[in-house]
Parts: sequence; C-alpha cells; structure tokens
Amino acid sequence: MDETKTYKVRDLSLAEEGQRKIDWAESRMPVMRALIKKFSKIRPLKGQRVAGCLHVTKETAVLVKALRAAGAKVSWSGCNPLSTQDSVAAALAADGISIFAWHGMSTKEVYWAIDRTLDMKPTLTLDDGADLIFTVHNRHKSLARTIIGGTEETTTGVHRLRAMADDGKLLYPVIAV
Repeated sequence: MDETKTYKVRDLSLAEEGQRKIDWAESRMPVMRALIKKFSKIRPLKGQRVAGCLHVTKETAVLVKALRAAGAKVSWSGCNPLSTQDSVAAALAADGISIFAWHGMSTKEVYWAIDRTLDMKPTLTLDDGADLIFTVHNRHKSLARTIIGGTEETTTGVHRLRAMADDGKLLYPVIAV
C-alpha cells in the first residue's frame, strides 16, 4: 500500500451505503446534531489533531463528524477488527476523513493501522482498549510530548493505564470515560 494515502478501507464503493447508515444514526442522536451545529460555528478544537481507535460504527462516525465540525483534524482506526462496518469506514474515507480500518483485520494490520493514525502527530487521543495509548508509549514516545490528553473507555484499559500512572510511566493525562 502507498503509505502516503490518508485511508485504507476494504471497498470505497460501499461509501453510499455507509453514508445512509451514518445519516440514520445521526437522525436519532439529537444531542450530537446540536453539538455539530454549535461546534461548526465556534470550532473549539481548531488546531487540534485527534487520533481515535474506537469501534468503526455508524454511531462512532457521528462522533468523528462532531470532532471535525469542532475544527479538529481527525485520523481513525478500529479497536476491534470484528466490529468495523466496512461501509461506514468507506463513507468516512470518501468524506475526507483519515481512516484505516476494515472488517477482519489481522493483529499485524490493526497495529499498522494504529501507527497510521499516529502519523498525523495527534494532540489528543480517544481510545477503546488502550492499544492506541500503549502504542504511543511503546513505539512513539516522542509523540507524547505533543499530546495534551486522551480518553479511555474500557475498564480493562483504565486499569492498565492506572498501573502505568502508579509506576510513573503514563506520559500524558488520560480521562476514564
């Protein structure tokens, strides 16, 4: 694959189907719609670069849209290769989002994709399972100097990160969500 590409998905021709799914999810998320509308005007994340490693679903795509509406540059990978919805990944790629995810990725491909999300040198991280944060700490430590914070949404990930913090090895603040 050309490593300068800003996406790798299974099949870009699935984008229209994925966009229909995203539109359906957004139509049932009134708070996110309101945030997108508000943030597109005030752009509180302008200048921030957000790397995310969460399930690539229609609901997550609405979150990605909200981050972009808030002014952030976004790069995404999937935290679980079996939960990635290929059509949603294609729709995000077609919409100009940097995304590296497809259903059924191997472990090697998952970590390759995480590395690609880090190519944009994030200032914020959003994680599910702490694989993105651990990749920063284990293979891209220099990035931790420019990351101002992150989130982790799983109990297991939070336990792992608390152990790192207790050992004085957590290189940037992470909020448990």
